[in-house]
Amino acid sequence: MQETTVTFQPTEPRPAPVHQTKAIAWLRSNLFGSWFDTLVTLALTGLLLSFVPDLIRWLFVTATFQGDDTVCRENGGACWPFIIEKFQVLMIGVYPQDLAWRPAICAIALVVLAWLTYWDRIRGVALIVAWAVLPIFALIMIGGAFGMQEVDQSVWGGLMLSIMLALVGVIVSIPLGILLALGRHYGSPAIKVLCVTFIELLRGVPLITILFMASVMMPLFLPPELVINNLLRIQIGLIMFSSAYMAEVVRGGLQAIPKGQSEASLSLGVSPVYTVAFIIVPQALRHVLPPLIGRCIALFKDTSLVIIVGLLDFLGMIKSAALDTDWLGFQAEAYVFAALVYWLICYSLSLYGRQLEKRGPNART
Repeated sequence: MQETTVTFQPTEPRPAPVHQTKAIAWLRSNLFGSWFDTLVTLALTGLLLSFVPDLIRWLFVTATFQGDDTVCRENGGACWPFIIEKFQVLMIGVYPQDLAWRPAICAIALVVLAWLTYWDRIRGVALIVAWAVLPIFALIMIGGAFGMQEVDQSVWGGLMLSIMLALVGVIVSIPLGILLALGRHYGSPAIKVLCVTFIELLRGVPLITILFMASVMMPLFLPPELVINNLLRIQIGLIMFSSAYMAEVVRGGLQAIPKGQSEASLSLGVSPVYTVAFIIVPQALRHVLPPLIGRCIALFKDTSLVIIVGLLDFLGMIKSAALDTDWLGFQAEAYVFAALVYWLICYSLSLYGRQLEKRGPNART
C-alpha cells in the first residue's frame, strides 16, 4: 500500500481577538452603531449637560433639608422641609390626624400584598381573593365600621384617595372588561349590540365628561330615596370608562387565538363555557399583558382628574398645599415630589407586567 505523506504548511498567525466588555459592546451597538446614531447621541448628551448640572445643584447642592421657609428662601435651592411639613396632608388629605393609623394599616396591607404578589408568594384563587378583599378591608378601616368612629368620605384625600380609586377601578374594570369583550366576540346579536353600544359610547366620550355626568347628572336620574355620595358616583364613572378600554384590549387577545383551540377543546367533550373560561381567556390575557398593564397605569394617572369634580386627590392636595401663605413660592418642589411618586408607582406596575411576561405559558398560577 502506497503511503501518503501529508505536509502542513505554516500559516500566518491571526491577530488576537479584540476583547470587548459588555458595556463597550452595548454602547457600540445601541449608541454609536452608525454615524446617525452617533450624531443623535452626542446631541442628546450636550442637551443633558446643558441643564442636568443646574438641576442637580437645585435638587441637592443648594437645597434645604432642615429649617423653615425663611431658611429656604435664603439658600435659594429646593425646599424639602415644605414636603416634610405637608407630608401627612399629601398622603391622606384632611383626614382626622388622630385616626391616621387606620390609613397607615391599609397602606401596610397594600405593600405586603404587593410584595407577595410580585415575588409569587401567593397565587391562584388565594391571590384573586386577597386583592378582592383588600378594598373592602380598606373601606371598613378608613370609613369606619363595626363600632369604629365613622369618617365622612368628603374628608378623604391625598395619595390615599388616588390609590383607592385606581385600585377599585382596576379590580372591577378588568373582569367587567373581559365580560364585555366576550359578549362582543361570542354573544348573540342582541348581546353584541348592547356590548358594542356600551364600549363605543364610553370610548367616544372624554373622561372629564363622564366624571361631570357622574357627579352632577347621575343624581337627577336616581329615585329621591336613593342617595349615592359623590365619591361612589365618581368611582362608578371611572370603572365604566376603564372597562370599555379594557374590553377592547381583551378583544384583541381573543382575536389572536386560533379557532383550532376551541375546536379541539369542544371535540374532546369540554363544554363551551369551560372552553372559553379556562382555555381561550387565559391565552388571550397572556397575549395582551403589555396593553392591559398600560391601561392599569393610565387609570391610576387618570384619577388626577377627579379634582375637577371636587375631590382632592394626591395632585389636588399638592395644589392646595402650595397655596399655603407660609410656603408660597415652593410649588416646584411639590410637583417634583408628585412626579416622583407617580413614577415610582407606575414603574412598579410596569416591572410587575414584565415579570408576568417572563413567566411564560408554563408558569404556575
